[in-house]
Amino acid sequence: MELHVPPGLNKLEAVEGEEVVLPAWYTMAREESSSHPWEAPFLIWFLEQEGKEPKQVLSYFKGSLSNKPGVTLVHSISTRNVSLRLDALQEGDSGTYRCSVNAYDSDGKNIGHSIKTIELKVLVPPAPPSCSFQGVPYVGTNVTLNCKSPRSKPTAQYQWERLAPSSQVFFGPALDTVRGSLKLTNISTAMSGVYVCKAQNRVGFAQCNVTLDVMTGSKAAVVAGAVVGTFVGLVLIAGLVLLYQRRSKTLEELANDIKEDAIAPRTLPWTKGSDTISKNGTLSSVTSARALRPPKAAPPRPGTFTPTPSVSSQALSSPRLPRTDGPPPQAVSLTPGGVSSSTLNRMGAVPVMVPAQSQAGSLV
Repeated sequence: MELHVPPGLNKLEAVEGEEVVLPAWYTMAREESSSHPWEAPFLIWFLEQEGKEPKQVLSYFKGSLSNKPGVTLVHSISTRNVSLRLDALQEGDSGTYRCSVNAYDSDGKNIGHSIKTIELKVLVPPAPPSCSFQGVPYVGTNVTLNCKSPRSKPTAQYQWERLAPSSQVFFGPALDTVRGSLKLTNISTAMSGVYVCKAQNRVGFAQCNVTLDVMTGSKAAVVAGAVVGTFVGLVLIAGLVLLYQRRSKTLEELANDIKEDAIAPRTLPWTKGSDTISKNGTLSSVTSARALRPPKAAPPRPGTFTPTPSVSSQALSSPRLPRTDGPPPQAVSLTPGGVSSSTLNRMGAVPVMVPAQSQAGSLV
């Protein structure tokens, strides 16, 4: 048996997104044609790419077909035509396709084997380019227009032109058709307008445009002033932000230093044996129980008021009085004029405490 590929079709080119057919068929030796082949073919199509392992894209044997998405046979295998169709081509489909056919007789004996290859190159039209310019477009300066397509196979060529009313097509040396740049020197207001860049290769083209507005000296000064003013404003804002952050950090560090250097308040010790203030904050007796015991004195006369010792009278030491041999002093009556105590209370009188003197001559 022998595989056949049409002359001149062993290298094909196709455009991305379209479809292509890789033509191939086989014949048996000493047999011109047969509408009902008696052999059992075993068909395999491989894709070989540089730096990668061969990848099987389609196989057929005894009525069983296995294929990748978008890959099919153009004709029935019974016609001995094993042409391959590839739909919705992508750039990654480029490579060398190898067709291998083995023929077996009814007894399963291999009666023939043949291999052919077809090289496929998928072309990509230029993707939409991006247009820009470098420089400040005012009278007397130089400006460079740039154009670049991110994807193209083969590499795109670039062409610049200016639209009406002042139409113009540019050529070298101002135009770089490979890099897509156009240099305009010593520009004037007459060169203002819309500039169109066209990126093209053998299978398509795409374009973009940029508007060039050439300014006079006054306009240029205004633009330059605006740019400088904006820059200065941004610098001032950045400086104020940094100053604020540094000041906040300094105040925080100072507060931390004050906290670390602060002395804890001294705890007032409790005086041993002192009953002046209790631990729960209430006032207690000033002296001990032994000091509160009053000396034995004569029982008070009826109708007299004996004052209760106060805190101040117990806390202060009494002055020594000269001792006398006379009788002890008598309590002073607090009801002058024969007025009773109950009557004085109703009148709002306030009792007055008069210290009594003991036999030893001290106040009690």
